[in-house]
Amino acid sequence: MQYDLRLMIRYEFDRPTGAGRQQLRIQPAQMPPQQSLLSCEITLTPEPAERRDFTDFFGTRVLEVVMPPGLKRIEIAMKARVVRLSLVQELDISPPLARLRAELEEVTEIGAASPHHFLWPSPRIPADAAIAAFARKAVEGAETTRAAIGALGNALHDFMTFDAKATEVDTPPAVAFALKRGVCQDFAQIMIAGLRSLGIPAAYVGGFLRTLPPPGKSRLEGADAMHAWVRAWAGAEAGWIDHDPTNACFVDTDHIAVGHGRDYSDVAPVTGALRMDGGQKGSHSVDLVEFPPVVASPAPPPRPAPRAGG
Repeated sequence: MQYDLRLMIRYEFDRPTGAGRQQLRIQPAQMPPQQSLLSCEITLTPEPAERRDFTDFFGTRVLEVVMPPGLKRIEIAMKARVVRLSLVQELDISPPLARLRAELEEVTEIGAASPHHFLWPSPRIPADAAIAAFARKAVEGAETTRAAIGALGNALHDFMTFDAKATEVDTPPAVAFALKRGVCQDFAQIMIAGLRSLGIPAAYVGGFLRTLPPPGKSRLEGADAMHAWVRAWAGAEAGWIDHDPTNACFVDTDHIAVGHGRDYSDVAPVTGALRMDGGQKGSHSVDLVEFPPVVASPAPPPRPAPRAGG
């Protein structure tokens, strides 16, 4: 699948800001052969005083900018073209969960791809007894690590209700779990806490999701949001497997990854600081559409629309 992607992030300030430094993690990742970035352009209005590109420890592309003082509005726009191929494994070659620890102990490297970085609690995902108990029950009967990953993601999808008003960006996973409500960020971080409690290394993935309108409805441009899901290590042979608990599915061609880390703080789309006095408002919109546009065909049987937004 080849996609055209457009992202717009806007900030408005009650009073002119002072200068500040921001880091943007919004560029789709290069992950051959599964995902290829053909082109990408990121523009800021007003133009930053400085800008540089670098790659962080986990391999995510970062644009760092220094914004001048006196701002009342910032716009961050990105347009990109991405190819995403299906690499869904037809054969489950992951070990039984009871054998995963032995395979993990055989991994001696500690580079960015090492599963050891993703086994322990992280700043935004502490250990939680209630989530751990839920995870143990959810994976009962799972014969393999991959099956356990899918079982926990599907159980969370059934347990939680998607509610964009229930949580904030800094809501702890334990609070969202207790509410049984949240957005994709909450679903992903709760699932990560559960997987780690089972001894399964798990990472937080930030990116984009192609969503489809309900049957008979027109697609709304810019109505989508950035998305989040989980990347879990399923053993030496199976490697890393992505699962989307918000939509109860293993990740395939509808998902475009930006980067991954231990939790949301490692892949937040905008981080940094601006000196400011007063309030601010922010918004963002996403368009991810197939390119070239698909010619309309008879509608298939209705299916639940995927949910994005974290």
